[in-house]
Order: sequence, then C-alpha cells, then structure tokens
Amino acid sequence: MREVKAVKITKEEFAPYGTFCDMTHPEGYPLEGEIHKFYPDRISGTAMGSMGFSPIEVKKDDRIVKCAEYHTTTWEGIVALDDDMIIHVAPASAGTPVPQLAKAFIIPKGCMVKINAAIWHLCPLPVNNEVLHAMIILPECTYANDCTVVEFEEKDWFRIVTE
Repeated sequence: MREVKAVKITKEEFAPYGTFCDMTHPEGYPLEGEIHKFYPDRISGTAMGSMGFSPIEVKKDDRIVKCAEYHTTTWEGIVALDDDMIIHVAPASAGTPVPQLAKAFIIPKGCMVKINAAIWHLCPLPVNNEVLHAMIILPECTYANDCTVVEFEEKDWFRIVTE
C-alpha cells in the first residue's frame, strides 16, 4: 500500500489547496479595544447563506484512507481544537478522485485550515490523542446540497504516516 508522509503545514506548500491561520497567535494588526484584541479577516471566503458550525470527534485509527469528498461550490473550514490534526488533500479533478496525488499536512492545535472548493479531502485525523475534537465550518446544508463522497478502489487506498 502506498504511504503518504504527513508534513508540517506551510503557507507555500498548502497554497494550491487553501489557506490556514494560527488562531491562537494571529499575525497582522489588531483592532484594539480596552479588554480584547480582534484580528479581522484571518480566514475569509464567499459562502451562500448562513454558516454552519459542526463539532466532530475523530478516533485514532490506522490512518488508511479509503475515500474522499469534495464540495463543488464551497470551501470548508476545519479548526483543530484539542490536538494537532492531519488532513489529506488532492487537487480538484472534475468528480474523478486522484488519490495518487494526495498530500497530507499536520496542522497544529489552535489552527484553522480553509480548504478551497473542489479540493478532495476527508475528515481530520488526530496526531497524538485517541480522539480529536475539531470544528467543521461550512455554509448550512452543504452536506445535503454540495457534498460528493467517492470510495476508492482498494488499489488506490493509501496510509498516512508521520515518521
């Protein structure tokens, strides 16, 4: 089985798939108040309608990827809440998955990734904990209206490794 090594996320390496921001150490200028600092527009994207925030729990397993999903018209945000997380992505490809082009990234706890529309991906995976808690951010009803999940043929399965 092919192995995909998860690497620490960088802006340059992740740029073809989306953007990311460390929400606990934001860069740029703050709009300062007396008791808070607000950093505007850390992650932005257009969306249709209202946003939905969905908590997700993902158990640690053997990290064998057997399927992927994409959203034709919307980006997806994922925030790592209590552990570093791994996400895998592959380029947009008109509905036909390209698991042979998959890359995997390690995103530190407290960071948010924004995966561009049409990029293949699936749920985040825990790096250290037995269970990862993360937040998924999508326009409401995306899973009902704009989510295509494709199971891979067994020959296209891959294992994500960290070492």
